[in-house]
Amino acid sequence: MPLKLSLKPGETFIVNGAVVRNGDRRGVLLLENRARVLREKDIMQPEEADTPVKRAYFSIMQMYLLGESEGPQYDETCAALADLAPEQPALAVTLSREVACGNLYKALSRCRRALTLEPEPVHA
Repeated sequence: MPLKLSLKPGETFIVNGAVVRNGDRRGVLLLENRARVLREKDIMQPEEADTPVKRAYFSIMQMYLLGESEGPQYDETCAALADLAPEQPALAVTLSREVACGNLYKALSRCRRALTLEPEPVHA
């Protein structure tokens, strides 16, 4: 079953590492096979990763986009999840399990839900 993306004019998304931008009209894209896809609203910039949950999200997102399940990005993700553990141990364990099993999109989705519950940091 294909993945159907309904795109807004000018919306950016990533497919297997390629940054793609929709034209000036609404569009529909059908992906007929498995691919790593991330929409603009789910892409986090490095400077936004300013809490343990956001650092975990950013790190998992990098693994997902790069298509890597081991190596330096895996090590960074493990460190981010270790930093998250004292604050949210259940979430850290669940994310660690999903990352270790290679369920990166599932881990990313779970972490995204946790972001909605996180209070905004206070900047001085």
